[in-house]
Amino acid sequence: MSESYYAIEKFAEAERSLVSIIEAMPIKRKAIDIYKEKNNVQRAKDTFTELESTKRKLLDTVRELGLLFSECDMSDASAFANKLYGAVKSFNLLTPDYTKLISAVTTLKNQIPKTETVDATLIGRLMNNVKMGYYPTDISHVKMMKNALKFPENKVNIFDPCCGCGLALEALALGTDSVTYGTEIDEARGKEAETRLDRVGFGSFFHSRISSEAFHVLFLNPPYLNVIGEGGVKARSEKRFLVESIHHLMPGGVIMYIVPYYRLTYDICRVLCDNFGDISVYRFLDSEFSKFKQIVVFGIKKKKEDGSDEAEKLSQFAMLPERIPMIDTLGTEIYSVPEVEKNVEVFKGANFNLGELQRQLAKSKSINMFFEKSKIDAIEKRPLLPLNIGQVGLIGGSGLINGYVDCDTPHVIKGRVIKEVKRRENEEEGTLTETRVNRMLFNILTPEGVKHLA
Repeated sequence: MSESYYAIEKFAEAERSLVSIIEAMPIKRKAIDIYKEKNNVQRAKDTFTELESTKRKLLDTVRELGLLFSECDMSDASAFANKLYGAVKSFNLLTPDYTKLISAVTTLKNQIPKTETVDATLIGRLMNNVKMGYYPTDISHVKMMKNALKFPENKVNIFDPCCGCGLALEALALGTDSVTYGTEIDEARGKEAETRLDRVGFGSFFHSRISSEAFHVLFLNPPYLNVIGEGGVKARSEKRFLVESIHHLMPGGVIMYIVPYYRLTYDICRVLCDNFGDISVYRFLDSEFSKFKQIVVFGIKKKKEDGSDEAEKLSQFAMLPERIPMIDTLGTEIYSVPEVEKNVEVFKGANFNLGELQRQLAKSKSINMFFEKSKIDAIEKRPLLPLNIGQVGLIGGSGLINGYVDCDTPHVIKGRVIKEVKRRENEEEGTLTETRVNRMLFNILTPEGVKHLA
């Protein structure tokens, strides 16, 4: 089964959307004039409302196309889409002639790669951008991010759902009283991370078991995947990781979310603005930005609320990345990490992890109880009072009297229990009764030979 790329699928959707918009807008505009001539004011108002809705749809499509072009390194097409976005936004819908607008939108549509004839160059760009979704964060940039955090004196928990080899999280926690937690789907990288971090869960983050609201800092550099998931799922990894990791961060906790600038789409911005306050955005220095186009978003977790207005403003950064401030302008200790202490009660990766098993056994009392039982079985036991004949029989049959007996007449004794059937016949009644009984046998080795006691 060949791979299907998210970007190409979205290109096809955008093209279909533009085709319907190009057809609908001029028709709706003419309909308004017709209704006015017929003095049907209400129908004219309703049609204008529909036209406004179509314009919003056009704006959303043009904005998304600009980001898709950026992802595919189609810089000229991206620049044209961003320029067109501004023109559409300021376009007066009551303009009598839509010819220039439709012509510009058609030009944009014609720059969309055709899904049935996508060339090898575009596929190569997308495959290069996927790279298994693994983009380790440059350590010099991690240090600049760390300077923006004000750590308390007490112990804090830092979590990275895509920890890789653990280098970034190790650098972030260095010199602080922090416990570092990471999950990593790649086993080789996970094993390396175990040498750097306090706790590492192996396997998919989405199938791991981790405490909610237990972490003070969330360092999130998710995979930048544009391949359609299993079953045709079209949720991008950047968004899915963000949505499903938020609940692990405590109220007032700090998020550092690292993605390519073109992934600062409205839907992702909405998630951020609904759940975080004091949001700021910085782009990586040119040496790194030219390679991966990365930005970092800071925020403080708040009670969820409607952040649609803020999301609209935040999403504008994606269309004008040159206006995003450089990360070296980031202030010092501008985000305070919560002082509240919190234990991470549950942290288990999706896959078996020998390191985590060792930690769990070290904390478990069960293993100590197991060895205590073995120790009790091994020690010499002496009764407080002499044993009666019944107790001697039970101990002998259980095998506890099973070896050398040092006394005035040394001997070796071994006891065992056998089952016997006793039969009793009643001649008067003509009946036969069988009874199964346990019989205790002792084999005793003495200087005079072997003796048997029953």
